Amino acid sequence: MKHHLIWVSLFGCLIFACTTTTGKSGKESGLAEAVKIQGEALWHQGDYTAALSKLLEARRMTPNDPYLHNSLGLAYMGKKRDDLAVSAFEKALDLKPDYTMALNNLGVAFLRQKKWDQAILAFEKVLDDLLYPTPQYPLSNLGWAYLGKQDYRQAESFFSQALDVVPGFVTASHGLAEVYLQSRQVDKAIAFLTNALRRLPDSALLHADLALAYEARGQTAKAKASWQKVRQYAQKDSALARAAGKRLSGLD
Repeated sequence: MKHHLIWVSLFGCLIFACTTTTGKSGKESGLAEAVKIQGEALWHQGDYTAALSKLLEARRMTPNDPYLHNSLGLAYMGKKRDDLAVSAFEKALDLKPDYTMALNNLGVAFLRQKKWDQAILAFEKVLDDLLYPTPQYPLSNLGWAYLGKQDYRQAESFFSQALDVVPGFVTASHGLAEVYLQSRQVDKAIAFLTNALRRLPDSALLHADLALAYEARGQTAKAKASWQKVRQYAQKDSALARAAGKRLSGLD
């Protein structure tokens, strides 16, 4: 589930900006922009192969567009090629050093590679940008990085800071629940999740966290009720819905 939430963090902070002047002729630059937009649209649809094809085509026309390299990085992550994504985000930053969106995405790519310290450095730099519009994302991502390092105190701090910015932020709520569950603070997890679900009663992910907490306490009836909530609210045939079905079968 942690990998799923990293993607939520990534998707939530994507803002595609306009391209910069590349020095190409107006006609060629305009064509590259049109192809890039097609690639980004395909990425949003989840067709990462087609998106990558279009974005590579656009790169041949305008190789010095930092926004294009950022989009390429996202397409590479869709193809699970985080190594190539890192190179693309770094190229975007070479071309535009103040491109904070690409810096945050670079941190996410490092997270996916479990390069915790490099991810932390990237997200800390994102937070240095006082104009960054959604600080809850790098704060939450810092929480995931420290959780990966099993530094529960720091992870709790950053998830809590993200929730101070956006109290109903599911990513950070799930992260904080993970901190409590992994550090064996099960009662604290149950109390936190019970309160969080009053604000977010249809969050399948938080119901799953609560179900796991009840299982850890041996409260089978409550765990089954929470897994039923997961099946009720999760997208049909999603990984979370399938996990709930398996857990319910195992608890019978």
